[in-house]
Amino acid sequence: MASTRDSLAAAAPHLAESVGVRSSAAQPRLSPVPSPKDTGRRPVQNFGRIDIGQVMADPTQPRGEFADESIERLAKSIQEKGQLSPIRVRWSDEHRKWMIVAGERRWRATRHAGLPTIECYFHEDQLAPSEILEQQLIENCLREDLRPTEEAKAFGRLMELNGWNQKRLAIELRVSETRVTRVMALLKLPQEVREDVDRGRIGARAAYEISRLPNPAAQQDVARRVARGLLSGQEAAKAVRKRRGKARRKSSGTHLTFLTEDGWKITVSAKRKGVYEEVEEALSESLEEVRHRIRNRVQIL
Repeated sequence: MASTRDSLAAAAPHLAESVGVRSSAAQPRLSPVPSPKDTGRRPVQNFGRIDIGQVMADPTQPRGEFADESIERLAKSIQEKGQLSPIRVRWSDEHRKWMIVAGERRWRATRHAGLPTIECYFHEDQLAPSEILEQQLIENCLREDLRPTEEAKAFGRLMELNGWNQKRLAIELRVSETRVTRVMALLKLPQEVREDVDRGRIGARAAYEISRLPNPAAQQDVARRVARGLLSGQEAAKAVRKRRGKARRKSSGTHLTFLTEDGWKITVSAKRKGVYEEVEEALSESLEEVRHRIRNRVQIL
């Protein structure tokens, strides 16, 4: 039978531990070989800073070109004010790196600025290809960062992946059906004309009108005249109507005038009766043309 002394000796370590005495400092158990996806990360839920070398661009993202001047400006801003918002990344087992879902421009600028790390939001769950593309479209084309043909191809891929029509795409991306229709019309144009659209030589409205011509030769003819400044967007539309042989409708017409507080007068007129939804579309088209001219530094004569 064990003596009282033996029983106390056996219980002593447990008694000491129960009052907080430790024979050695407690150490967390760590994996002997960390996973590559955790290298350089801080243990913060979803958000964290990571070595910039652990991040790579997505080779399938819709945007293919980044203006050097834009990257340079953003790099200087990041150097002076820091990274204002994290980029979004997902893990790629194939490349063993975090792949960018949205924020490649910020990533490029951070690298250009020479910074060793970058703030990220880590998508831990697996993302479907359509989810990735949709986020990239929202990040890029809805901020007017994509070239028109890149946007058109991305729209087409998203509709194919999800089985959407143009109306559903417009709803999901929260853009107008008119914009989707015009963007998709670019895919009907010859490659030479698409390149002029991407370079800003041909505006979106004119490109849409040109796409309505029945054959590539006619499209290229009108496109060359627009690219050389011989035709405006409105004149291109008239040239297209003339080539298609459409007769003008006879009606009493529509004539509306809107005045701004700054003294500007905007007039909307048509040779047929219309509704305000059509007036809204016409004003949207005109606004796109004005923005195109601003981007290309066209002066008002």
